[in-house]
Amino acid sequence: METGTAGPEARQPVMADVAKLAGVSHQTVSRVLNDAPHVRPGTRERVLAAIRELDYRPNSAARALVTRRSQTLGVVSFESTLYGPASMLDGIERAARSAGYFVSVASLRSLDTRSVQEAVDRLRDQGVEGIVVVAPQTSAVSAVAKVSSSVPVVAVGSGTRSSIPTVTVDNRSGAEAATRQLLDLGHRTVHHLAGPAGWLESQDRQEGWRRALETAGAPAPAVAVGDWSARSGYEAGQRIARLADVTAVFCANDHMALGLLRALHETGRPVPDDISVVGFDDIPEAAYFIPPLTTVRQDFGELGRRALELLVAELGGTDHPITRVQIAPETVLRRSAAPVRRA
Repeated sequence: METGTAGPEARQPVMADVAKLAGVSHQTVSRVLNDAPHVRPGTRERVLAAIRELDYRPNSAARALVTRRSQTLGVVSFESTLYGPASMLDGIERAARSAGYFVSVASLRSLDTRSVQEAVDRLRDQGVEGIVVVAPQTSAVSAVAKVSSSVPVVAVGSGTRSSIPTVTVDNRSGAEAATRQLLDLGHRTVHHLAGPAGWLESQDRQEGWRRALETAGAPAPAVAVGDWSARSGYEAGQRIARLADVTAVFCANDHMALGLLRALHETGRPVPDDISVVGFDDIPEAAYFIPPLTTVRQDFGELGRRALELLVAELGGTDHPITRVQIAPETVLRRSAAPVRRA
């Protein structure tokens, strides 16, 4: 059997190869790659055709030196499997890719000032053009406010408490609408299972719940507190189930609502016949709870898009009058909430 000698590995095409095939100078190829003006349409098309034929891939590092644009954005987040923060990060990454940017993520265990500053410095060393900080905790907002950076920074999830451009879901109005939904079903009042105190979402949702009760002239029961987990919802639910006057509960997230549903089922307080339950987030599983969960849906894709919109405006140096964006959530009606039963 005849064997041949392997030839040299095919080299990657370079700009000179594109210029030769298109019959132009390498400076013209560079202008086309950098979308510079004053290139004739016919010339531009010949260069693009040569790029496609050769499967040429420009050197991003070299291109960045010429254009001073890395097309890379940094994201500072924290290690979390919670649906809200993880979905925020996913929405930002999707929006960045759609806008033509690469994303470099710095994931931290703690969002204290020192950790955030170190993460920002690392991202700046990588040449990112701008930075998005996912900041749903009070400690993170304080850290972001103290960060020193020569590149634009936008915060996501920090409500109105941040001194830098911010995009967030309007948690107060979402919680207020959820509570009002239960009151409109005839419940005398609504109990609340809140998230941990250090979280801005927890604070804002509790404020929205309380505001709805005050507007309706309804009494505000003592707040139960969980840690966002289904386990904490289950434990709180065992205590709530022993309160005979409870007919409705608004949970600060869907995972705690799941734990609450199980506790109520085990203690003979059927949902929604005896107690109505509403959550927040609309996690993908919410429609498959027993019963399907009425909840408040957040549009994380829109959150990411608007954050990128703010950041790109900062990068362009445009006079952008809007520095705080609140995205309205939507109440999703399912079968876990029903009119109160009259004795």
